[in-house]
Amino acid sequence: MSIADTIRNAFVPVHREGYPFIAGFAAVAVLLGFFSTSLFWIGAILTAWCAYFYRDPERVTPVDDRLVVSPADGVVSAVGPAVPPRELNLGTAEMTRISVFMNVFSVHVNRAPVRGKIVRIEHRPGKFLNAELDKASQENERNGIVIDSPNGQVAAVQIAGLVARRILCWADVGGNIAVGERFGLIRFGSRVDVFLPTNAVARVSVGQTAVAGETILAEFGGASHPPLVRVS
Repeated sequence: MSIADTIRNAFVPVHREGYPFIAGFAAVAVLLGFFSTSLFWIGAILTAWCAYFYRDPERVTPVDDRLVVSPADGVVSAVGPAVPPRELNLGTAEMTRISVFMNVFSVHVNRAPVRGKIVRIEHRPGKFLNAELDKASQENERNGIVIDSPNGQVAAVQIAGLVARRILCWADVGGNIAVGERFGLIRFGSRVDVFLPTNAVARVSVGQTAVAGETILAEFGGASHPPLVRVS
């Protein structure tokens, strides 16, 4: 490996959605530098943080239809039965819900928890409560996608948080999505809920750290064998 490869591998890629914000922070830092060196360094630190926020690292995703992977980086904040948002048309019966809370230092690029065909995408305006609160699932602004997977319909719901004010989703209804594939992003602290059929067995606990596209949240069927993986 060359020195250039070593340097390149040391830097995490930045998602293109972050370029305008990073450029804006950098421009303000330079402008402040004309007035004060201290203000310039404050602006430079904020610019570095903005680039860090929009980082988009590669992930090694298990490729196994029995497994459900985390759609987000963060901490598992809830595991248990819950009724999915009604706009998703998944019925009024409880499903297995697993929630992952992202703070402002988490990677905020969201990934598909399973593979399949996207049959519904629904956005709902709402409040901006602390995303760690259970009622945020029903009251906060959110965007849900429903995937027709080999094990039934699975939903991933992006939920805005106390600071978050913009949910992005670039998936399309009718398109196929691979497990671990990027489908959206939430800016500045938020949460993603995964709703699963009740025959899915949770493999995580509240308080556990999850990595998007890698951590196995749940499993369909019996004990699994070591899965194949895919770098994306």
